Amino acid sequence: MKRSPLAASLAALALACGGGSGSTPTDPGTIPFEPERPSPVGAGSTPTYTGSDPDVKAAQLTYSTGLDLHRKLVMRTCSGSNGVCHNQKEYPDLHTAGTFLASIGAPCNVQSGNWNGVFDRCERLGDRFRFSEQATKDNEIGWFELIPGEAPKLDPNGTRPDAGTPGLHLYVHDAVQVSQPRIFSTGTFVRTFINDAGEVQDLAFASYRTNWWVLEGGRHLFAEVGDYQRDTVEGLVASGIVQGDQNRNGVYGARTGTTVPLINPGKPEESYLVARLRGSMNQAPIPGTRMPLANQPPSVQDMLALMCFIEGLDPKARQWSLESSIDYTKCSYSANPQALNLAGSGATWSKGVLPILQSNCGGCHGGDNPQGGLNLLGSAHDVYQRLLKPSAQQPSLVLIQPGVPLQSYLWRKISGDGPIVGARMPINPLNGNASLPADQLNSIQEWISFNALEN
Repeated sequence: MKRSPLAASLAALALACGGGSGSTPTDPGTIPFEPERPSPVGAGSTPTYTGSDPDVKAAQLTYSTGLDLHRKLVMRTCSGSNGVCHNQKEYPDLHTAGTFLASIGAPCNVQSGNWNGVFDRCERLGDRFRFSEQATKDNEIGWFELIPGEAPKLDPNGTRPDAGTPGLHLYVHDAVQVSQPRIFSTGTFVRTFINDAGEVQDLAFASYRTNWWVLEGGRHLFAEVGDYQRDTVEGLVASGIVQGDQNRNGVYGARTGTTVPLINPGKPEESYLVARLRGSMNQAPIPGTRMPLANQPPSVQDMLALMCFIEGLDPKARQWSLESSIDYTKCSYSANPQALNLAGSGATWSKGVLPILQSNCGGCHGGDNPQGGLNLLGSAHDVYQRLLKPSAQQPSLVLIQPGVPLQSYLWRKISGDGPIVGARMPINPLNGNASLPADQLNSIQEWISFNALEN
């Protein structure tokens, strides 16, 4: 009996795949793999606060653990609505317990909306640049700018580029020494990273060959960009060049040795997250608008819980658990919680009224383009002088009429006491009006009633 060629081929295939008698079938897709997973951190317990301070007792009752802090404060204040603020939209993402935990030790200002909103102590060590053919040394990049448009015809003996010429501008830390003001060369971009073995390595991640100009004593490099080069340069910019002087003020933040993370374990006063709520870090102003933008600022009890949570994080640990209880007994801030009041206290201008206005209204009325032209985030004197002038909405009334709250348009807007144009303030863009607490309204009313002194 003859076997067909097809049958013979199938039989041979079955033997090759282990189909013969006495053989053990194997899965050719199996790849040996032993995963390395982090060990979960157990939840720690702390003694219950037994003192008499009502703010500490209330904070302990509301925020017993880090999970409580995230669910009741961080989610409500910073990431309450899907796609809003720090909920998968802006860095840092704080909408889950996991992303909040990841913010411990994480860098700050990674995705700042504009360069002048970057804090010096958030700046990272910049990528480096060198000319390959000239064998120049690696030079830290301070900042760069790609100016769109068509550049004029440039010539070393005629028209030279300046800071506004269309093309790619690099500003570097050290002066570049070359023999000619314009060279045709390959500019190489280098980044330092740590590989899986923990070894420090340098990687040349991009290059661009064109006419380069060396300007301003060698610290300003300009690259010509022709029509055929635009895609290359745009891809280079999109690669995410790390800038050592991202805010362009001449200070390379990482070189100062004082870089801070979002949450600094054991150090609330040097945690950028806290500084954004306060508007300053160790008396140094934080660029940008105070947070939160769309919600009421944290109360004394909120701030106490946050500060005690951060202070209780072990700086030597590599992992932390949000299930651990917050230690209010050992927390240094439990001795005087009222010192954490973001709104200030008393019926004075600089220590009471101004902080109330800035923390509750500065999100909209601040920055380069404040609503209604009313900037409440300027200097204390400038803001005070502006409040003595007429309202943009109702020019017949000044914003503050010393001694007469009912004739002060700002008071009408925040209290609802008297006719106004538009909605009562402050307004929460997420769910409508959000009146100031009674004690803050009382402080403002008292300050106006006693002649609104600049004290």
